[in-house]
Amino acid sequence: MTDLTLTPERERLRQELAVAVRAKPVPTHIGIIMDGNGRWAKQRGLTRIRGHQVGARRVKTVVRFADKLGVRHISLYAFSVENWARPSFEVSALMRLIRAYIVRERNDLHAENARFRIIGRVAELAPEIIEEARQSTELMKNNTGLTLNLCINYGGRAEIVDAVKKLVAEGLRPEQVTEEAIARRLYAPDLPDPDLIVRTSGEMRISNFLLWECAYSELYVTDVLWPDFDEVELLRAIQAYQGRERRFGKTGDQIGGKR
Repeated sequence: MTDLTLTPERERLRQELAVAVRAKPVPTHIGIIMDGNGRWAKQRGLTRIRGHQVGARRVKTVVRFADKLGVRHISLYAFSVENWARPSFEVSALMRLIRAYIVRERNDLHAENARFRIIGRVAELAPEIIEEARQSTELMKNNTGLTLNLCINYGGRAEIVDAVKKLVAEGLRPEQVTEEAIARRLYAPDLPDPDLIVRTSGEMRISNFLLWECAYSELYVTDVLWPDFDEVELLRAIQAYQGRERRFGKTGDQIGGKR
């Protein structure tokens, strides 16, 4: 089994970075495009499925540490609407991994006061995944800690299309169609827009992830592959975010952050 434990040197670096990061505001919501499981496995002569298995174990590390840092929401891009086009054996393996993760982590997440939900076209998933997710969401609904949003069968364009379909079904007139009206009909209308979106594996694209919500998100791309994305890498991403000036269309002078 691949050891995800930090080396002593890496642990010292984690502690140093954590002190610096905790001295400044951390992102309220972080979205992560977890990319690179297959490449990680190929580099080691392993199967793609093995890469996904190690990547699934990495999720626990990152979610738990994000919670300790004070992050309130974390959205993980686990399976896109486009991923159904992958080889059937890989899709089946991914679905088994997702279900196993939901079942395995349910009690630990609950014990840590976390909340859980799936975001995406949930009705199209296998009944057993829908049921396990429902049980987890119900169990943790009154918790007050970090919310883990697992994006499964998710696509940013699909989310916008589904929101527009709701508008049409409700018979809204053109003048009633506003940004707020669309936002209220997204998959998770109560979820704040992500402050930071992290992409592992070095690919410079958003890959249809949270398209509506990421309008003013800060982007952080690292060459590190997802199975290697440990606590130190999360701290580096947050530290990069903390060094930026978020303007939301205004000037630096307007927001009092002249540099």
